[in-house]
Amino acid sequence: MSTPAIPEGYVVKKEGKASILMKGNDVFYNEAQVTNRDLSVAVLKRFLPLRAKEIQEKKLKLHHNHNIDLEKAKKQQRQRVQEQERKAKEAAAAENADDSSSSSSSNPQSGGCKGARVLEGLAASGLRSIRYALEVPSIGRIDANDLDHAASAAMLRNIELNGGAAKDKIFAQNLDARILMMSNPITYDAVDLDPYGTPAHLLDSAVQSVTEGGLLLVTATDMANLCGNNGTACHNNYGSYPVHRPYCHEMALRILLGCIEAHANRYKRHIVPLLSLSIDFYVRVFVRVYTSPGACKESATTKQAYIWQSSGCDSFWMQPVGQQRKQNSSCKFLPGPGPAMEAARCPDTGSGFIMGGPIWSAPIHQQDFVRGLLADFEEDKGQCFAAYPKIRGLLTSALEELPDVPLYYDLHDLCKTVHCQPPKKDVFRAALLNAGFRVSGSHAKPLAIKTDAPPAAIWDILRCWIQDHPAPAAVKDPNSYSAKLLAKAPQIVADFARVAGAVSKAKEDKVPRFVQNPAFWGPKARHGRVDTTR
Repeated sequence: MSTPAIPEGYVVKKEGKASILMKGNDVFYNEAQVTNRDLSVAVLKRFLPLRAKEIQEKKLKLHHNHNIDLEKAKKQQRQRVQEQERKAKEAAAAENADDSSSSSSSNPQSGGCKGARVLEGLAASGLRSIRYALEVPSIGRIDANDLDHAASAAMLRNIELNGGAAKDKIFAQNLDARILMMSNPITYDAVDLDPYGTPAHLLDSAVQSVTEGGLLLVTATDMANLCGNNGTACHNNYGSYPVHRPYCHEMALRILLGCIEAHANRYKRHIVPLLSLSIDFYVRVFVRVYTSPGACKESATTKQAYIWQSSGCDSFWMQPVGQQRKQNSSCKFLPGPGPAMEAARCPDTGSGFIMGGPIWSAPIHQQDFVRGLLADFEEDKGQCFAAYPKIRGLLTSALEELPDVPLYYDLHDLCKTVHCQPPKKDVFRAALLNAGFRVSGSHAKPLAIKTDAPPAAIWDILRCWIQDHPAPAAVKDPNSYSAKLLAKAPQIVADFARVAGAVSKAKEDKVPRFVQNPAFWGPKARHGRVDTTR
C-alpha cells in the first residue's frame, strides 16, 4: 500500500513507531510529553498480558457493578456497533469491492475483535492511540475520542497516514468523553485520560467504565492548584486542601489518588496504584480498579489521612481520616482520632498548625510491577523509547522509596530553617540510619529525605550537626522559631559515620536519576492559540 501524500503546509512528526501530520498549533501536541507516552506504552505492554494471565488462571473474579443498568447499556452499545458496522461495509464496498475482508472480526467496528479494549478519552492528534496500536500487540481495539472537531479530523488523517494496525484497531470518535464512558460501563481494559489541566470532571465516569481489575491512566497538569498556589481551586476540583510546602509534588500525586479513590468508592470500587510519578510539570498515575464494598469501608482508615503542618518549621504529622475498632469477629468503623500531636501547638517551635488534605496515605507504587517495568526498559535500551534515560531514572528512584512513608523533607529547607550549612545528603541519611530509623530519597525531588523518624529526631540530628559545625551567622531574634528550635538540647546523640544504606544503590551504580531536560521543555499553549512557549 502506498504512503498517503503529505498535504500542503503540514509536516510529519515521528515518535516511536508512529507518525503524525502537524500544521502549526491547530491540534495540541507537546513533544515534552514523550516521557508520558513512552511510559504509558511500556506500562500497557507489561500490564495487559499480566491481567490476561490473571483471568486465565481465574485469579481475577470478573463481575458487574449492579449500580449500573448493564444490560440496557450493552444493548444500546450493540445497536450502535451494528449501525457502525453497516456503514463501514457500505463505505468499503463503494471504495473497493475486493476489500470486503476489512469488515472481518479484526476490524474494531465489528465489536468482535480479540485482545484488550482501550479508551483514550482526549486523543487530540491521536498520536498516543496510534502508538498503542502499533507498539502494544495485546490490544484489540482502541476508542480514540476527542470532542474537538479539528482534533477528530486530525486523528482520521493520522490513522490513514500510519495505516496497518492503526487503521485496523483504532476507532476514532467525536464525543464528550464523559458520555462515551457512561455509555460503556465496565467495558474498557484500560482508560487513558490526559487532559489539558485537571482531569477531575472525568474521574466519576472513568471509574465506572473500567473493567474489573482494569487500568486507569490519569494525567493532571494543573500543578499550581495541586501544589497549593491556588488552594481553593484544588479543593473545588479534588475535594482536598493542599499545603504549599517542599513535599508539594508528592502531595499532588496523593491528592489525585485520593480523589480517584473517592469517586471509585461511590460505586463500591477501590483503586490499587501500580505507579505514580511526578514528572516535570505534571503528575501521572497508573491505578487498577476493583469492586469490593469491604475494601471501600477500609479506605478512610488505611488509605486517607489529613496533614498537620507546623506553621513555624518543617515538622508535619499524618492523621488518618478514620479508625477501626475490632472486637472478637466484629469490626466497627469510626472517625479518626485527633489531633495527631500530643500538644495543641507545635512541640518544636510553639507555633500553630496548618491542616491540609485529605490525601492518599497508602503506598503509591507496586514494587514488583515497577521492578518488572524497569527491567523492560533496561532490555530495550532506548531502541523504542526516546525518553529511556529519564524514565530509567524515575523508575530507579521510585523503587528505592520507602513505600509506607507518605511525603518527605527537603534537606536544604530544614537547614534554612535553623540557618546552618547543610550536611551532605548521604551524611544526614547515615545519621538517621545510625539512630535506628529508615530513610530513602524520592523520585519527586533530588534533596528529598523520606523517613519514618519523628520530627523531633530530625531536629535533634540537626542540633548535633550545628554543635560540630557552628552556623556562620547566629540567630539574632531569641523569640524566632529558629531560636526556639536551637534552644532545646538534643535528646539523640547523632552519629554521622558512614553506614551501609546511606548512599542509594542507584548512586553507587552511577545511574542518573534526575536527567536534565532539553531547552523549552515544559507546558504548551492550548491548540488554536499562538504558541509563544517555544
